[in-house]
Parts: sequence; C-alpha cells; structure tokens
Amino acid sequence: MLKQVAKVKALPKRSEVKSADCWDLASLFKSDKDWETAFKKWEKQIPGYKKFKGKLGSSAKALASALRFDSDFERDGERLGVYAFLRTSEDQGNSDYQRMKGRYQHVATQASQAGSYIRPELLAIKPQAMSKLLKSPELKEWKLLLERILRYRPHTLGDKEEQLLAMQGQMSQASNQIFRQLNDADLKWPTIKNERGELIELGHASFSVFLRSPSRDVRQEAFHKYYAQYDAHKNTFAASLDASVQRDVYYAKARNYPSALEAALFGDKVPVSVYDNLIKSVHKNLPALYRFYDLRKRKMKLKEIHHYDTYVPILADLQKRTSWDDAVKIVVDSLEPLGDEYTKELQRGLTTGRWCDRYPNAGKQSGAFSSGSYDGQPYILMNYEPEVLDHVFTLAHEAGHSMHSYYSAKTQPFQYYDYTIFVAEVASTFNEQLLLRHMLERAKDRKERAYLINHAIDEIRGTIIRQTMFAEFEKITHELVERGEPLTVQTVRKQYRKLLELYFGPDFTIDSELELEGMRIPHFYRAFYVYKYATGLSAAIALSQRVVNGGQRELNDYLGFLKGGSSQYPLDLLRGAGVDMEKPEPVDAAMKRFKELVEELDSLL
Repeated sequence: MLKQVAKVKALPKRSEVKSADCWDLASLFKSDKDWETAFKKWEKQIPGYKKFKGKLGSSAKALASALRFDSDFERDGERLGVYAFLRTSEDQGNSDYQRMKGRYQHVATQASQAGSYIRPELLAIKPQAMSKLLKSPELKEWKLLLERILRYRPHTLGDKEEQLLAMQGQMSQASNQIFRQLNDADLKWPTIKNERGELIELGHASFSVFLRSPSRDVRQEAFHKYYAQYDAHKNTFAASLDASVQRDVYYAKARNYPSALEAALFGDKVPVSVYDNLIKSVHKNLPALYRFYDLRKRKMKLKEIHHYDTYVPILADLQKRTSWDDAVKIVVDSLEPLGDEYTKELQRGLTTGRWCDRYPNAGKQSGAFSSGSYDGQPYILMNYEPEVLDHVFTLAHEAGHSMHSYYSAKTQPFQYYDYTIFVAEVASTFNEQLLLRHMLERAKDRKERAYLINHAIDEIRGTIIRQTMFAEFEKITHELVERGEPLTVQTVRKQYRKLLELYFGPDFTIDSELELEGMRIPHFYRAFYVYKYATGLSAAIALSQRVVNGGQRELNDYLGFLKGGSSQYPLDLLRGAGVDMEKPEPVDAAMKRFKELVEELDSLL
C-alpha cells in the first residue's frame, strides 16, 4: 500500500497574485521605466550642492536657496527610495529590485557626502549674524528647521575634533557588529521535539513558538537550551554590551552632555523627568501585574510560575475567520469616532485605492509595516491570514501609521511633515484601542470577551511594562559606566536579577538563566529607544478615552496632532492633542486600565 504524501500548500509567486490584492505604486511611479528616468535626473543634481558651499552665511537669500535645493533634492530622493524599498519587499529574491535599491542607496550616500558641509557651516555662523538672518522674511519657512540645528551648537566641537569623531564612526559600531555576528550567526542551536513529536531546530524565531507550546516540558526544555547558548558565550556578550555602553558615555562626554541619557533625549527635547516618571508610575502599579501572574498560575494549575509559562495562551486561540473585506469593515467601523473624513479616506485606501499589499507570496518580506511618503500614498504591507484574529489588530495598527502620514503630508510642508518615533506609536496603538473597544462591545460570549481582554492585557504588559523594565536597565547600565564601573558578567546578572525580582513579583520563580536576558536584547545595543514604546501606548490609551468620551473639540485636538507632523516637538504635539507626558497621569491611567482588565479577566475565567 502506497503511503499518501500530504500536499504542501505553496505560497503563490508574485506574478500569480491578483492585482486587486497588491498595492498600486502609481502614486510614486507608474512604471519601473519612469523610476529609472527620474533616478538618472536625480543623480545628476548632486553637483548642485557645490554652488552653495562657503556661502550659507552670506545672505538670507543665499541660505534660503541652499535649504530649498537640499529639501527638493531630499523630497525627490524620498520618492525614489520608497519605491525601490517597496518593490524589494514584494519579492526579496528579485535581483532587479535588489539592484534598484542598491543603486539608490549608493547615490543617496554620495549626496549625503556632497551636502555634509551644510550643518557644520550653519553652526559656524556667529550667533549674532545668525540671529539677524533668522529675522529675514526669506527664511520664515525655514526658521524652525534652523533653530533645531542651532540647538546643537553647545554640543558641536571644532573642525578638527569633529573630523576625528567622524573618523571613528565605523570603529564605534564594532560592539554592535560583534553582538549581531555572535547572536545571529555563531550561536549553535540544538533541535527540540515539539508537542507533536516533530524535531525542530531551536533559534530566535522558533524560540518564541516553543514558548507558546501547550506542553510545559517543551517550553521548559526550549528555555534552558536557548539560554545555554548565552551562558556559553556570556563573557563575550558582556564585553560587547560594556563596549556599547562605553561608546554612548564617551560620545556624550565628548559632546558636553551631562549624561548619555540626556544626550539621547536631546533631539526630541524630552526632559529626563519624562523617563523617570514612566519608571516611577510603572513601579507604583506593579501589584496589578503580580495579580495577573497569580491569575495565570491558578488558571494553568501550576505550583510554580516561570518565565516560560508567561507566553502560552491562557485561552486557546479563538477560532474565528475574518476575510479581508470583513477586516476592513470592522477596522473602519471601529474608527467611527474619528469622523467621516478619516474613515472614508481609510476605507478608500484599503479597497479601491490599493494602499495595501494584502497577502503572503513567495519571497515577500515577513511581518507588516506602513511606509508613508510626502508624494505617494501611505502604503501598507501585510501578510494577512484570515484565520488569525491578531492580524485584524495589525491592520488597524498599520492603518494608524498610514493615516498619520496621510494627514501630516497633506497639511505640512515637506521639511516638517515626517513625524518622530516618539509620536509614531501613538497613532497606531490609538487605533488598536478603538478596535478593541468596538470588538468588546460586539463579543458574542464570555470566551470571546475573555480572549479580547487577554489580548489587551498582553499588549500593555509587553509594550508598557516590559519595555519600561528594559528602559530602566539601560539607565542603570549607563549610570554604572559613568561612575567608572565596567559591565562584567557578574554586574549585568546582578543588576538584571534585581529588576526581574521587582517586575515579576515575590511569588514568581526566576530561573538563574533569565539573568542573561540583559545581554541578548538587541535594543540594549542602541540604547534609550524602547521607552518610546511605553510612552506611546500610554498616550494612546489616554487620548483614545478622551476622544471617545469627548466631543468635537477633543476630536479636533487629536486630528490636529495627526496633522502636526514634526511642526512642533513631540511633547508639544501631544499636549495639543490633550495629554501631557511630563506628568505621571497618562502612565497611571494606562496602568489603571491594566488593573481593570486583569480584574475582569479573573471574573470571566
């Protein structure tokens, strides 16, 4: 008797995907040929930078002309670069598009070098002369941009010193390169049997899958064998982390910042109090997290709860198919509080406007992203699976980014349209909050409601609480190095252990291997970034409640924030929307919401 072989459902080739399911990039370029024509024209403009060199301080007219040339060049380049990036993401095995992207990057680097004199030349103009220039009507539209550059004057050194710092650029990235090579290429992974008896190689991607296994033996084995690799290389990882932090501290000192943290916050004009308030507010509300872990331990019938027990769903995945059209309708309906213009434009974009590349195909980039630009539609890449309910939330999230880009590009001049990362996650997670509210109101039974609430809990737990713990670790490690204490294996483990005990609570069993997590998180090698995830979701929760419970004024405030681009500093934009991140209230409100969700989940289960 012949053994039947199960058919494997292969992903379609890019050429086999229906055009209606793909994005339409005609708002950028109607064809690759048009891109090529524009690219060659753009490349020929690079020598134009020369005519402004040494003349920026000669007159307001000369300075305005230079800034306009640079802005126009950058705008054309953005259009070219986004098109090349999106084409590459459609099929990463397409060598033609890889070449297109590589050619763009090469010319962009040449242009960056050609215009590299602009910033130091501006900073070399004497304050009194610059003050006089800024009063000229020719520079009115550039005043904010110039003032932002001039803020760096106290942290800019002389020509020789700046040249030396610039020469260190590649060398300064050595610690990050060592970490990436060791973490991504040199670790040797064993195979593990999953709950179905299948042998699967352990690794970064499969580790997260193993941690969601219903078999505790599988989760436990995966955890210990995963961290055994970090234990085997702990001295190298610790040395790499120490070098990365030492670099941050060195550059902060060289540029006259009081600390590495203040150097990182300077660009967004964020005071240290925002960082500290985030940590304090989360500390104050940690008992709600302890209750959640106790709830998880009880419902999973565990004598002890370990880290490898915190990712497996308490509830089995909700079996609910949501077609693309249904997902669009659910998302658009949930955003009804944002008004007709918002919902109608998004509806058009996700349907006839073809902003979104919807489904997986062979070679397509994994995950999801939004890629807005000034002259094109705010495109969305999805790998939508109708059986995965979380993908509806992903669509709402990316739609939030895209509508942020839509409004800012529609309202602001090019030089002020591109918003910063500090505010980027607000618009996306705001949409997720409205979607959650909409779906909870329509949940058909206790199981569906419990599933949705557990989703919301995990969102806050992963985005606010966990990222705050990471942010606190980054602050601690940099302060240690600033005091002259190197980051040895023992130091890292000791400091991380304290944080684990604080954030997981007295009734949580912490395996000693988990102390090594302080060396393996890639974000730690580009520090003081993760706190923005926590502040972003906190602001989104506060603003979504304000809009839903408010009237036209509250809606106008929020839409004004979306239209603001980077026309103000992030904290000022958020204040205009109705939330002050310099105060603890937004994080406290988010953590209060977390507590309420835990209490309801406990009652439902």
